[in-house]
Amino acid sequence: MNLIEKLPEMSDEGVLNLLANARRLGSAGTPQQQAASQEALPAIEAEAARRLESRREETAQKRARAIEQRKATVAAKKKVPA
Repeated sequence: MNLIEKLPEMSDEGVLNLLANARRLGSAGTPQQQAASQEALPAIEAEAARRLESRREETAQKRARAIEQRKATVAAKKKVPA
């Protein structure tokens, strides 16, 4: 199994570290490291972007649920006589 095939199994932190290392080696590594990083970089960037978008969607859904819960709480409080 090569590095690109392992990306889905890696933690978010692992993918971000790999992305940073690939970018660094792409400009400051040996010619062999530069070639390898340039080959892998598109897949690593795509995986990092996919995960970022997934986290954004999860956050938006959590916020929407929290807003609905607050609305329900406010509505319930208005119905209760003081």
